[in-house]
Amino acid sequence: MTTASGSLTIVVATELNNGIGIRNTLPWHLPEDLAHFKRTTSGHAILMGRKTFESIGRPLPNRRNIVITRNAGWQHAGVETAASLQDAAALAQGAPAFIIGGAQIYAEALPLVDRLIITRIHQAFDCDAFFPALDTAVWQETARENHRSETSGLDYAFVTYERR
Repeated sequence: MTTASGSLTIVVATELNNGIGIRNTLPWHLPEDLAHFKRTTSGHAILMGRKTFESIGRPLPNRRNIVITRNAGWQHAGVETAASLQDAAALAQGAPAFIIGGAQIYAEALPLVDRLIITRIHQAFDCDAFFPALDTAVWQETARENHRSETSGLDYAFVTYERR
């Protein structure tokens, strides 16, 4: 899915079993991933579900925050709302935009996007929300940077996938 002169990209951090969170929180502490996320998304629109926004608790600075919710009455200062992923993409039209969660939004967006930026954490965590499994016939890894966290000691990689 593309916006008029931009594109939609999924940005997500996953653990070994594709877990992305538990009870609307991140089960790991990885400051390097948060810094990578900020560098990647700053100056762009970010699209997220309401639960993801509520887990963050505030609009993220230097980004256009678009929250997808079926509740037409929901609102928050500094946030635009959309009733669907397609409506959110239309709001972001003309600029690159990043889909940042949660699980339901990722599942809906995966067949529509052409690029994924995934932080792969090389450890299993207790999770109750998951990113869909990637079909290697559809997705090709095009870049990988392996790292070890100075803060938490976790091994992880920043991995980019492009649709084949």
